[in-house]
Amino acid sequence: MNKYCHAFLVGLQSNLVYRWNFAVRGFFSLFHLAVVFILWGAAYSGTREIGGFSFGQTLTYFLVMLVMQFFVGAFNEDYQISEEIRNGLINQFLLKPINYFLYRFSIFVAARLVTGILILLPLMVAVPLLRDYLTLPHDLWRIPLGITAMAFSALIQFSIAYCFGLLTFWFLEIQGFVILSMAVESILGGQMFPLDLLPAWAYRLAQFLPFYYQTYFPAAIFTGRIHDLGAVWQGLGIQLGWVVVLLALNQFLWARGLRRHTAVGG
Repeated sequence: MNKYCHAFLVGLQSNLVYRWNFAVRGFFSLFHLAVVFILWGAAYSGTREIGGFSFGQTLTYFLVMLVMQFFVGAFNEDYQISEEIRNGLINQFLLKPINYFLYRFSIFVAARLVTGILILLPLMVAVPLLRDYLTLPHDLWRIPLGITAMAFSALIQFSIAYCFGLLTFWFLEIQGFVILSMAVESILGGQMFPLDLLPAWAYRLAQFLPFYYQTYFPAAIFTGRIHDLGAVWQGLGIQLGWVVVLLALNQFLWARGLRRHTAVGG
């Protein structure tokens, strides 16, 4: 594992070089939070609850969702993998005892560690302004289970991005696939609205899709939108199942893609 630790450290150093870019992006996310505050404040005008949750609970959900995206979101890993395949940079990994998935995942973890810490800076600005609206449940079991769900979420998000990156073995341009995936994730991942506001049948269907577990599921654990401990354990089981399925799909696409790959020269 030493080589992947070194890859992690290199990724950490590389991302620290662009730390101000990440910090600025984090502060710009406050504008997104301001828009959420205005829009949902208008939605709650004249009513105390929507879907059984108060304005404070919904605002807390979006704040937690925003922070989580910086900790577990796969921002451009698919494009980086695609570039390494198209430009032949991936050839250097084929003749060395390095697992490409673990190498890329090590760099992904390093990047998310940097962005996750830097998002805490604008968070220190937002929380004092919104503290009268924010509300979190006090159940201690939510912390370890929520962190576990976040770890599985990171694996799911990276695995999906890795799959799209490997499609470069078949398609020279993957932008269309990535944009479609982002559109689906923004809706079924709970980024546009809490999924529990969907009709019961649609919400139940979403619970069996991987997008549900990318961001909504851990955010719902932390913010109390999932009340039942049994439902949390069931969700973790399904989430783990998707991790296994996506890892197997990654391995399949890698093996098939190498059969189509041609490396010429040194």
